[in-house]
Amino acid sequence: MDAASHEAWPVQRLARVSHVSAAHFARAFKDAFGVPPHRYLLTRRIERATALLRDTDMPILDIALQAGWNSLGTFGRTFRDVTGESPRELRARQRAATHALEQVPGCFLSAAQRPDLTIAVSEKRRREAGDTVGAPNTKEDP
Repeated sequence: MDAASHEAWPVQRLARVSHVSAAHFARAFKDAFGVPPHRYLLTRRIERATALLRDTDMPILDIALQAGWNSLGTFGRTFRDVTGESPRELRARQRAATHALEQVPGCFLSAAQRPDLTIAVSEKRRREAGDTVGAPNTKEDP
Protein backbone atom coordinates (compact mmCIF):
# COMPACT_ATOMS: atom_id res chain seq x y z
CA MET A 1 0.00 0.00 0.00
CA ASP A 2 2.81 2.42 0.79
CA ALA A 3 4.62 1.93 -2.49
CA ALA A 4 1.46 2.22 -4.59
CA SER A 5 -0.92 4.38 -2.55
CA HIS A 6 -2.36 5.76 -5.79
CA GLU A 7 -3.89 2.34 -6.55
CA ALA A 8 -7.22 1.07 -5.29
CA TRP A 9 -6.70 -1.16 -2.24
CA PRO A 10 -10.07 -2.57 -1.21
CA VAL A 11 -9.96 -4.81 1.85
CA GLN A 12 -11.09 -7.75 -0.30
CA ARG A 13 -7.97 -7.39 -2.49
CA LEU A 14 -5.66 -7.17 0.52
CA ALA A 15 -7.33 -10.12 2.20
CA ARG A 16 -7.09 -12.23 -0.96
CA VAL A 17 -3.36 -11.52 -1.24
CA SER A 18 -2.95 -12.36 2.46
CA HIS A 19 -5.05 -15.56 2.14
CA VAL A 20 -7.44 -14.56 4.95
CA SER A 21 -11.02 -13.33 5.11
CA ALA A 22 -11.74 -9.64 4.66
CA ALA A 23 -13.04 -9.33 8.23
CA HIS A 24 -9.95 -11.01 9.67
CA PHE A 25 -7.64 -8.85 7.57
CA ALA A 26 -9.38 -5.62 8.63
CA ARG A 27 -9.18 -6.58 12.33
CA ALA A 28 -5.55 -7.67 12.11
CA PHE A 29 -4.59 -4.54 10.17
CA LYS A 30 -6.22 -2.25 12.72
CA ASP A 31 -4.53 -4.16 15.56
CA ALA A 32 -1.15 -3.81 13.86
CA PHE A 33 -1.38 -0.20 12.64
CA GLY A 34 -3.95 1.35 14.95
CA VAL A 35 -6.23 2.49 12.12
CA PRO A 36 -8.41 0.71 9.56
CA PRO A 37 -6.86 -0.01 6.13
CA HIS A 38 -8.85 2.73 4.35
CA ARG A 39 -7.73 5.40 6.83
CA TYR A 40 -4.12 4.23 6.54
CA LEU A 41 -4.33 4.51 2.75
CA LEU A 42 -5.95 7.94 3.00
CA THR A 43 -3.09 9.09 5.24
CA ARG A 44 -0.52 7.94 2.69
CA ARG A 45 -2.37 9.67 -0.15
CA ILE A 46 -2.55 12.94 1.79
CA GLU A 47 1.17 12.65 2.60
CA ARG A 48 1.98 12.10 -1.08
CA ALA A 49 -0.19 15.01 -2.19
CA THR A 50 1.35 17.28 0.47
CA ALA A 51 4.86 16.40 -0.70
CA LEU A 52 3.93 17.07 -4.34
CA LEU A 53 2.29 20.39 -3.44
CA ARG A 54 5.36 21.40 -1.47
CA ASP A 55 8.08 20.15 -3.80
CA THR A 56 6.70 20.57 -7.33
CA ASP A 57 4.92 23.07 -9.52
CA MET A 58 2.53 20.41 -10.85
CA PRO A 59 -1.09 21.54 -11.29
CA ILE A 60 -3.31 20.52 -8.38
CA LEU A 61 -5.43 18.33 -10.66
CA ASP A 62 -2.36 16.34 -11.70
CA ILE A 63 -1.34 15.97 -8.05
CA ALA A 64 -4.82 14.71 -7.15
CA LEU A 65 -4.73 12.11 -9.91
CA GLN A 66 -1.17 11.03 -9.13
CA ALA A 67 -1.97 10.67 -5.42
CA GLY A 68 -4.91 8.36 -6.16
CA TRP A 69 -8.05 10.48 -6.40
CA ASN A 70 -10.35 10.32 -9.41
CA SER A 71 -11.96 13.70 -8.79
CA LEU A 72 -10.50 17.11 -8.04
CA GLY A 73 -13.57 17.97 -5.95
CA THR A 74 -13.25 14.89 -3.76
CA PHE A 75 -9.52 15.48 -3.39
CA GLY A 76 -10.00 19.11 -2.38
CA ARG A 77 -12.79 18.35 0.10
CA THR A 78 -10.94 15.43 1.69
CA PHE A 79 -7.65 17.33 1.80
CA ARG A 80 -9.33 20.26 3.58
CA ASP A 81 -11.17 17.93 5.98
CA VAL A 82 -7.94 16.20 6.96
CA THR A 83 -5.42 19.06 6.93
CA GLY A 84 -7.64 22.03 7.70
CA GLU A 85 -6.62 23.91 4.57
CA SER A 86 -7.10 23.62 0.84
CA PRO A 87 -4.32 22.27 -1.38
CA ARG A 88 -3.79 25.79 -2.76
CA GLU A 89 -3.56 27.29 0.74
CA LEU A 90 -1.08 24.64 1.84
CA ARG A 91 1.09 25.25 -1.21
CA ALA A 92 1.09 29.00 -0.62
CA ARG A 93 1.92 28.59 3.08
CA GLN A 94 4.71 26.12 2.35
CA ARG A 95 6.26 28.44 -0.21
CA ALA A 96 6.06 31.41 2.14
CA ALA A 97 7.90 29.53 4.86
CA THR A 98 11.64 30.04 4.77
CA HIS A 99 12.93 27.08 6.74
CA ALA A 100 16.20 25.27 6.30
CA LEU A 101 14.39 22.00 5.64
CA GLU A 102 17.16 20.72 3.40
CA GLN A 103 19.09 19.78 6.56
CA VAL A 104 16.22 17.77 8.07
CA PRO A 105 16.00 14.07 7.05
CA GLY A 106 13.01 13.31 4.86
CA CYS A 107 11.66 10.65 7.23
CA PHE A 108 11.37 13.27 9.99
CA LEU A 109 9.60 15.71 7.67
CA SER A 110 7.13 13.01 6.61
CA ALA A 111 6.39 12.07 10.21
CA ALA A 112 5.97 15.70 11.26
CA GLN A 113 3.63 16.43 8.36
CA ARG A 114 1.62 13.20 8.63
CA PRO A 115 -2.10 13.95 8.95
CA ASP A 116 -3.75 12.89 12.19
CA LEU A 117 -6.53 10.54 11.16
CA THR A 118 -7.54 9.05 14.49
CA ILE A 119 -11.21 9.39 13.52
CA ALA A 120 -12.96 8.87 10.21
CA VAL A 121 -13.36 11.91 7.99
CA SER A 122 -17.15 11.50 8.02
CA GLU A 123 -17.14 11.47 11.84
CA LYS A 124 -14.97 14.61 11.86
CA ARG A 125 -17.47 16.35 9.55
CA ARG A 126 -20.37 15.35 11.84
CA ARG A 127 -18.58 16.66 14.91
CA GLU A 128 -17.74 19.96 13.23
CA ALA A 129 -21.35 20.33 12.11
CA GLY A 130 -22.55 19.68 15.66
CA ASP A 131 -24.56 16.66 14.56
CA THR A 132 -25.17 14.23 17.39
CA VAL A 133 -26.91 11.54 15.33
CA GLY A 134 -24.90 8.37 15.66
CA ALA A 135 -22.63 9.88 18.28
CA PRO A 136 -21.93 7.76 21.36
CA ASN A 137 -24.07 8.40 24.40
CA THR A 138 -22.05 10.70 26.65
CA LYS A 139 -24.80 11.53 29.11
CA GLU A 140 -23.38 11.98 32.59
CA ASP A 141 -25.12 11.07 35.82
CA PRO A 142 -26.17 14.08 37.95
